[in-house]
Amino acid sequence: MAYYPAFLDLRGRLVLVVGGGQVAARKVNSLLAAGARVRLVAPRLGDECAALARRPEVEHLPRGFQPQDLEGVWLAISATDQPEVNRAVAQEAEARGVFVNVVDVPELCSFIVPAVVRRGELALAVSTGGASPAVARRLRRRLEEEFGPAWEPYLRLLRELRRRLLTEVDDPGARRERFHALADSELLEQVADGDAAGVDAVLARVLGRGWSLAALGWSAEDLAPREGRP
Repeated sequence: MAYYPAFLDLRGRLVLVVGGGQVAARKVNSLLAAGARVRLVAPRLGDECAALARRPEVEHLPRGFQPQDLEGVWLAISATDQPEVNRAVAQEAEARGVFVNVVDVPELCSFIVPAVVRRGELALAVSTGGASPAVARRLRRRLEEEFGPAWEPYLRLLRELRRRLLTEVDDPGARRERFHALADSELLEQVADGDAAGVDAVLARVLGRGWSLAALGWSAEDLAPREGRP
């Protein structure tokens, strides 16, 4: 099946999650990380879901699924081990025009969730169209090796450089040339090494005198990945 790939802006939008186990907890976690509000429906919650249900962005309804649970939602995810519940969620969502994902049951889904590698603002999504989630996970592991943690501070630095260039360089052609030169430079390698002097050398060569980490308000510590840090 050919799916249309997309990245969704769920900030402040309501998403229904049916289920209270570990799979549901993973779904709720990823939705909250995307800024969504979550309506969590389950008569019983595992420890992870119970902890998440205490967050203000989560509305927990301690009972089984009911059709009205889909009112006002943008997406629905059913993550239960009860086929009849999953089918009911899928059928009601379809009737209401709400996109629905039933975990590990692609024939009941109107959207599927890819395997994702995240490095800060970089998101790489892999899907086999439901043919083999195991292969998608294998490909994700390969991408995690190829696109290491350094991509997070690298893109953070590029965002700051782009912001400065937009305000300080009036000529669109000159800005474009510098953007491309930065992307083609060895800046990523210098960031990965945590080499502040090397980064400064690249910035001075590509952008000119006066461009440096210090001028951006950065230090060598800012070149370390933020992922996993408090």
